[in-house]
Amino acid sequence: MFRSRLLLLALLLSPFASISPALAHGSHGGGGEAVEAGEFDFTPIITIEGHGGFEPNLEGDPKHYAIDGMFGGVFEWGLGNGGSFTIEAAVGPALVWGEAEHFYGKVHVDDHDDDHKKGHKKGHKKDHEDHDDHDDHDDHGGHDDHDDHDEHDDHGGHDDHDDHGGHGGHGHDHGHDTDFKRTDIKGFLQARYAPNDRLSFELSWNPYYVTKDQGEDIQGLKNELGGNVTWALGDGDVNFGLGDGIEDLVDGVYLSLDHRQGWESDGMYVGNYTDPRVGLGFKFGRDEISLMIEAGPRFYVPGSYAGLDQRTDFAGELELSVPVGDATLFVHWKPTYSWENAPGWGEGWQHHVGTGVTFAF
Repeated sequence: MFRSRLLLLALLLSPFASISPALAHGSHGGGGEAVEAGEFDFTPIITIEGHGGFEPNLEGDPKHYAIDGMFGGVFEWGLGNGGSFTIEAAVGPALVWGEAEHFYGKVHVDDHDDDHKKGHKKGHKKDHEDHDDHDDHDDHGGHDDHDDHDEHDDHGGHDDHDDHGGHGGHGHDHGHDTDFKRTDIKGFLQARYAPNDRLSFELSWNPYYVTKDQGEDIQGLKNELGGNVTWALGDGDVNFGLGDGIEDLVDGVYLSLDHRQGWESDGMYVGNYTDPRVGLGFKFGRDEISLMIEAGPRFYVPGSYAGLDQRTDFAGELELSVPVGDATLFVHWKPTYSWENAPGWGEGWQHHVGTGVTFAF
């Protein structure tokens, strides 16, 4: 059964392409080589990346690492007015240290947390019944304005619950072990429509197959679905190495709206988030080194399993890529910051960093 599932995943994704972070972001609307209208292009690609996740806002400061090898190509059809339609995909092994990569905002919930939340909710329900006529309790129903309630907003360990082992996201030593675990299979599939060289629409699917039960990981297929709209305010062709100045940076500014939803390998709905961002991309030097910076709020809605309310975090990304012949070296950093405290979560930073190389043939 296990081999048949891996074969099915490989057959679904193998005709397509892998995209490194450097290529996936591209120039955000301009500056790249476009396929002429009516023409078709296919580019085989191999990407090798090492990356790590760091969660210092959670109890125990958990970390996890992986090395991915992704194989595939890019199908692109040229449209009129500088537009294109592209199908991109990847499939390959992921060597895992610690736990498998997971959707943003996941919290670890154990029996202690569940019992505590049920008791807390039951007590509040009785309080509400006893105080329905009191004006100073009108807001208790949704707990919208009471940051010290367990159901609240956002994964972040309340001070008055510091002594509960399951709180703080990785209580009972969740995620502390960073020894090598196993080899999983991950994939990427994306369809991108760009009516012109400044506007694009994307739909993506990121499957991740956990190959066996181990620690917090459950054998099965994790899923992430996403949609993105990007609008470049300028032509995207900013290169300080070709004489552009600071005043030309406006041509590298873009706006994007990204929405993603995630499921664990046992089918549990982790949650969803929406990221409106402002970004800037430009090149410098004779080697056309590319730098991309973007940031904005993250509107996060956790799944019902967490017993938490929605919240607003900060999320951003910084990415540097350097072309070397037919290869592109890249490094990226994705920081997030949460201001909320709740069981299984904590106020503070999380980081995802990665570096690797993409070969285009």
